Amino acid sequence: MTDYATNGTSGRILRESDSSAPLHDYLEWLVLQKGCSEATCRAYRADLKQFAAFLEERRLSLACPENIGRKDIQTFLAALFLRNEAKSSMARKLAALRSFFQFLLRRGLVKENTARLVRNPRQEKRHPRVLNVDETFALLDTRPPATENDLAVELLHQRDLALAELLYGSGLRISEALGLDMEDYRPKTNVLRVMGKGSRERLAPLSDTSVAALSAWLKARQHFAAPGEYALFVGARGRRLQRREAARIIAALCRHAGLTFTVSPHSLRHSFATHLLIAGADLRSVQELLGHKRLTTTQRYTQVSLEHLVSAYDKAHPRSGCRDKDSK
Repeated sequence: MTDYATNGTSGRILRESDSSAPLHDYLEWLVLQKGCSEATCRAYRADLKQFAAFLEERRLSLACPENIGRKDIQTFLAALFLRNEAKSSMARKLAALRSFFQFLLRRGLVKENTARLVRNPRQEKRHPRVLNVDETFALLDTRPPATENDLAVELLHQRDLALAELLYGSGLRISEALGLDMEDYRPKTNVLRVMGKGSRERLAPLSDTSVAALSAWLKARQHFAAPGEYALFVGARGRRLQRREAARIIAALCRHAGLTFTVSPHSLRHSFATHLLIAGADLRSVQELLGHKRLTTTQRYTQVSLEHLVSAYDKAHPRSGCRDKDSK
């Protein structure tokens, strides 16, 4: 029997061989009830299995969660710290534990959410690199490699540019872009139907250059897409494009553009938000475009120069000296 069971309606993947019944029930709930993405389910499953292995050394088990205390979770995080685990990864593992214990609490399997009693590790403040406008245009205006006269290379380059245009032009997450199906593109209205985090659906507007790039790719796509494949972006073998390949695509575009550095797909989304704010877009509008549930998330994502903020203050605040001078 295969190790995995795939739910036909959600497309998510579950392990059948989880030894802990509460863990299996929780993973099933993530997929069927909460509607988490496949990436989130895989990450949470790996985190909880790692915690389960740690508990075995302490003669504890996720099958008996009532015996797990705050000290056990703190010791687990301390062990991760000694292994030089990134603090962002530690925070995600703690988030997985909090979600798991909250699930158990609602079902009466524990008396409290033990993981909520543990503080988050202090995070380093890191932001993806932001491209300036010239660097962004150079990346989006790249030509296909001239080393070989290969039609397939030229056609796939149309895909690469269309993907980059969506990441920057509409601020999509890479998971959102790769999760798009053909029916999600509405050429008559120039919008995309995007399924974001937490299964929150939104409509993302398309720039004129995004529309042009998508049109070029759709003509080329028919040469690659496998029969019955509905994904908007496919790889050379005709199936849905994967995250690792997408990262390599953006890195290759950076090289072809002559940039002395490479960026991740998320950097294009971050550049999208930052350029909008610098140009004067209000934070609430950027929040909607990014698909953030909370405004504080948008504030953390975006870096607006101090010069721009001071300028906005000088122009708008009634007690600003510049405003007083302009009114005279």
